[in-house]
Amino acid sequence: MKKLFIAAMLFVGVASFAQDMDQKPARDQRERMTPEQRNEKQLKKLTSELNLDANQQTQVKQLLADRSAKAEKLREARQANKENGTKLTAAERETFKKDMLAERDANDAKMKSILNADQYTKWKKIQEENKDKAREKMREYKEESN
Repeated sequence: MKKLFIAAMLFVGVASFAQDMDQKPARDQRERMTPEQRNEKQLKKLTSELNLDANQQTQVKQLLADRSAKAEKLREARQANKENGTKLTAAERETFKKDMLAERDANDAKMKSILNADQYTKWKKIQEENKDKAREKMREYKEESN
């Protein structure tokens, strides 16, 4: 009876370990994409969801490239601060938050000028859905870590 119980526990342990190993490659592959590849993937997705014409595709591609370059600079600056062990003060965090909101509003205005009214409404809806998904993933992550 003991041997059967030990064998069952071993099987359950190996099975759960195998599931964890299966989930990591998808994340690793996503991280290996270059910024250009991510932009191209996002452009294709927006083109199919919003039925963008060639002119709109060109404009959205440029907007995505600009946004990606700014995000990369911010990521590098944050990484440098992390390596140096420096933390932002409350005032710096507040300034950063205001800058990010201004940047988001500017991107929304640019998208509104590129898209027609129906496309823009649909794009805003997609943005909200993505935000909800991100919140849900964050909630799940917090529950797992506790």
